[in-house]
Amino acid sequence: MTQYILRRFISMIVTLWLIITVTFALMHAVPGSPFEKEGKNSNPTAVQNLMEFYHLDQPVTTQYFLYLKSLLSLDLGPSIGHFPDTVNSMISRGFPVSFKLGMVSILISIVTGIALGTVAALRQNRIIDYLAMIFAVIGIAVPNFIVATLLIKYVAVEWKLLPVATWGTWKHVILPALALSTGPLAIIARLTRASMLEVLTADYIETARAKGLSPATIVIKHALRNAVLPVITLLGALVANVLTGSFVIEKIFAIPGMGKYFVDGINNRDYSLIMGTTVFYSALLVIMMFLVDIAYGLVDPRIKLHRKEG
Repeated sequence: MTQYILRRFISMIVTLWLIITVTFALMHAVPGSPFEKEGKNSNPTAVQNLMEFYHLDQPVTTQYFLYLKSLLSLDLGPSIGHFPDTVNSMISRGFPVSFKLGMVSILISIVTGIALGTVAALRQNRIIDYLAMIFAVIGIAVPNFIVATLLIKYVAVEWKLLPVATWGTWKHVILPALALSTGPLAIIARLTRASMLEVLTADYIETARAKGLSPATIVIKHALRNAVLPVITLLGALVANVLTGSFVIEKIFAIPGMGKYFVDGINNRDYSLIMGTTVFYSALLVIMMFLVDIAYGLVDPRIKLHRKEG
């Protein structure tokens, strides 16, 4: 286990370094400066002073190594578009909001998706199976910002059941969480259904039936545990997808999360903010993938973490 964790840690560091390097190169490949706005006259002296303050007057290689050095101390640097705020302080304010929204969405997706997929598998080729799969196809095909627009129009504006924007009480979480969860929910439902259909034909399920176990015990204790293994494998990517995909939803619902800062960073060409959010979410992704690998081994005792031979 120790050797496995060490190998994965080294792999995570290399992956993060590659992401940082590619993102840094792409940002600096775009012509122009964050201090020279199109259609506006800029004071050359002020621009030069700002370039020196943010080290943007240095060669790109020097800027790159300076940034790597600051990362070693977990310093993501000052924000260009929100001075005197630092990227660290902006993430500390925005991420808890995005995290709460993302976790509620993931919880809805997992619980509803697994339940829907299980019921569809147990009622294969019946009306509930067809309805569940139609819902799953729609959830995958329709972008979440379209779902968000429909929820705002009907649930918030016409029916006045829930607030449409801002952030405060639990009521403000429901609509954006539902909009975010439709895609992952549909994927989990389809995956659970396919996996459950395969598991239900396994020999040990037939043995459990022959022993006289109740259908609920067979499904919950024996079938479901193995059927959710593919879902667990996918969870790391789904969590990261929900958290990063919340940027657009946060903008639509005027939620003060990371999405607001990231969009502002792109509009203002805020190098520090774009790099900081990219590094932060990349680290979150690789950590989630690592935790999913561990969880996979815990759920299925047949899977052992072992040292590769050769």
